[in-house]
Amino acid sequence: MAFTLAAPCEYREDIRKSRFLARAAPVDSAEAAQAFLDAHADPAASHNCWAWVLGERYRFSDDGEPGGTAGRPILAALHSQGWDGVAVLVTRWYGGIQLGTGGLARAYGGCAAKCLQDAERLPRRVQVRVACHCGFAEWARLQARLADFAATVERQQYQSDGVDLQLALPEPHCDALERWLADLSRGRIQLQRL
Repeated sequence: MAFTLAAPCEYREDIRKSRFLARAAPVDSAEAAQAFLDAHADPAASHNCWAWVLGERYRFSDDGEPGGTAGRPILAALHSQGWDGVAVLVTRWYGGIQLGTGGLARAYGGCAAKCLQDAERLPRRVQVRVACHCGFAEWARLQARLADFAATVERQQYQSDGVDLQLALPEPHCDALERWLADLSRGRIQLQRL
């Protein structure tokens, strides 16, 4: 099972005169991850290296450090501890002593891992995307019940005979919604998993 953060957290460490500050926060989209990074990156620092993971999607940056010495170790810390929907930014202020590629990887990955290690975890619910066509007669009742299934409308397109919908909802609610829609429409509305 994947976990996300209950709240943002941070960790500070000095390594051979360089100061490292790791910050982590829960995110639910690539845009939210980028907004977190933009808000917390320090332009006066030597490097602002980061990684985020959202399901199968991930990104990372070494921000000028040698390739593979910062972003990848931060991402490895996220994966090794089972995090999902989390962005981590590790800011470094250079202290004048070279750490070498191995030292950099240990410093960035270690700071990220220590930041996440004691953070409060929340189980991350896997969202499923489904599509269906709903007649106008059922549309009002479906809108009223979406919250009961923790479903959100991602896309709706009105047609002459109803509404084409794309919904996102937690995996455990999918079967219940499918049964309810079949009962509501006498089997006419069928969910298609995307």
